[in-house]
Amino acid sequence: QVQLVESGGGLVQSGGSLRLSCAASGRTFSSYIVAWFRQAPGKEREFVGRIGWSGISQYYADSVKGRFTISRDNATNTAYLQMISLKPEDTAVYYCAAANSGSAFLLSADYDYWGQGTQVTVSS
Repeated sequence: QVQLVESGGGLVQSGGSLRLSCAASGRTFSSYIVAWFRQAPGKEREFVGRIGWSGISQYYADSVKGRFTISRDNATNTAYLQMISLKPEDTAVYYCAAANSGSAFLLSADYDYWGQGTQVTVSS
């Protein structure tokens, strides 16, 4: 089991930046695939990006590619989502997720553990 806690959300102006953190506790963090998802009001949860065990392998949704970067520090059991050039359409609750399986990819169902989410609001 692993417990995930997101932090770092808030209100930012369009074009601004935020860095979200995902602190993990429990089993060895480095054994999990980590992803970020987001859910805007009235919309389904959306894949944002994924990072492999070592941090080298990364994949992003087209909507955030070039603006968002996921990283992880296995020594401190923390993953990050760095967001730049934020747009109003990035407004959502952002969730950190972890998966036991190395094949976990785009689907919410691929992931076994979830944080409670952190709100990101981008004003125009």
